[in-house]
Order: sequence, then structure tokens, then C-alpha cells
Amino acid sequence: MRPLATWPRLGLGCATLGTPPPALSDAAADSVIAAAFDRGIRFFDVAPLYGGRLAEQRLGRALSGLPRDEYVLCTKTGVTRRYAQTAKPAGATRHREFDRWDYSAAATRASVEESLRRLRTDRLDAVHIHDAEDHLDACLEAHAALKRLRDNGVVGAIGIGSNLVAPVAALIERATFDTFLIAGCYTLLDQSARGLIESAAAGGIAVVAGGVFNSGVLAAWPQPAPTFAYRPAETPVLERTARIASTCERHGVPIGAAALQFVLANPAIRTVLIGPGSVAELDANLAAMAMPIPPALWSDLTEAGVIARDCPTPR
Repeated sequence: MRPLATWPRLGLGCATLGTPPPALSDAAADSVIAAAFDRGIRFFDVAPLYGGRLAEQRLGRALSGLPRDEYVLCTKTGVTRRYAQTAKPAGATRHREFDRWDYSAAATRASVEESLRRLRTDRLDAVHIHDAEDHLDACLEAHAALKRLRDNGVVGAIGIGSNLVAPVAALIERATFDTFLIAGCYTLLDQSARGLIESAAAGGIAVVAGGVFNSGVLAAWPQPAPTFAYRPAETPVLERTARIASTCERHGVPIGAAALQFVLANPAIRTVLIGPGSVAELDANLAAMAMPIPPALWSDLTEAGVIARDCPTPR
């Protein structure tokens, strides 16, 4: 297993790659993964939930034949949906209506076994207990099952994957975790995970940050239908984003570049995920990482209250 301290700085989040055809073909998803590997990305995060196991299937196919020791492979357990299904498929009346949660030991073992098969591997560098917020007690059973799998050399790190701070904070008080993935809670719009990230990192927990664009609204501005937390962005978010974009524009910096570099500047975060849905988006993200940004932008965003004063910013 890859030691936590050697996990790469940048990773590929594969949620978007679980988008089923015709919106995203197998060939297009494969090309993103191949391009990411070709450009040096060696950390891949996926979950059975993404596309109802489709993302795992695609990732396993694309990585097959590549040297297994050269990359970190993480998946999740606890929640899934029907194969090749979106979060709100035809017939659903609400978001995630058909998702199914199960954190029992038997379900956890079965989930890991099926992930291994789809990912075409014999080991997983990390398995995150996924979307635990309403199932904290049940997650302890999943944690115990993952410990046994770790003892058998099948699982490396035991983690938590969440879009919320509170369940992560609660679980790391109740059991020992090696890592967690927090999405959308340390960004230019939302720094609510700041204290959790710093305390966890100080305690030796490897922090993975996802959702750096808050599911889309921070990727570019303006845009016709911005989303925040996987739903249409509401007026307060749109107004705040517009103010951030205006400040970025005064300094000649695309908002997406500022959003990505802000998260990357935090040394307490071990790995930062990007989640492109095309090779063009992948290359745009990599270019944004390297874009020069004047220090005055960070000063202005801090003075405007966008960035908390104790948050690290790029130097």
C-alpha cells in the first residue's frame, strides 16, 4: 500500500466519469483517465455511487495494464444506486430518491469485493465510508469490517467521504481513521472545514479535498446555469460568486484559477481532487494551476471577507 505521506498532491475525482451515455460515452471517459495518467496524475478517487458502479467499471478498464504500484486508488462504501443511473433519474420526484444506504459488515465486505472486481485490482489504498451523515452509529460497523480487511492486506487506509463537516468531525471522535475526503467545504465560497482540516492534519490524518469549484459555480463566470452543492445556485451564492469574480477580473485572473489555487495553497491538505468531464477540462484545470496570480488578489479577497484571515494563500 502507498504510505499516506507519499500520496500525490493532485488527484482525479471520478464522479463526473460515472455520467452514463449518451451524456458521456465510455470512450470519452476512458480518454480523460488516460490523459490524466499521461499528464502525471497518480491518484484516483471513485465510488460505487458514481453512475451506479459505472465510474468504477470505467476506471478499472482504463487503468488495467498500468503498473499498480505507480498510483493511489481509493473508493468508497455504504451507498450506491442502480447501474448507470444518475442522482435524479427518470421517474424520481426528488434528488437521490433511489439511492440505497447500507453500512452493515456484510454489505461493506460485499461492496469492497465488488469494487475490487470492477477496478481490476487486488487491493485498495483507501476506502472511505460514504455519505455517513444520517448513519453515524451504523458506520461504526462498516469501520470494523474495514479494519478486518485492512488486517488482511486488502484495504490500506480507512476513511470518511462527505460533503459535510459535522459527520466527519463526529466520526473521527468515535473511531480511528487514517484519512477523510471532504468536498465543497474548503473553497472560496465555503471554508467551514478549515478547523477540521487543520486539527486532523496535525493528528496525522491525511486530508483529501474535493469539490473545489462547489459543483460548478466557481469554475467560470458568468455561466448560464450555475450549480452549487449539486443543485441550481440560489441568489446569495450567485451574488457572492459575482463579487469574487469581479475581484478576480480586476486582477486579470479567471475565477476558476483562483478557486483551484486557493485550495492547493493549504499545506494541511494532502491531496486536492479535480473532476473534469473531458480532456479539454482536464487541461484547463492543469493550466489554471500554473497560472500566475498577483498577491494583491489574495489581499483583496481577504479584505473583502471572502477568505478568512487565518487561511493560507498562495505565495
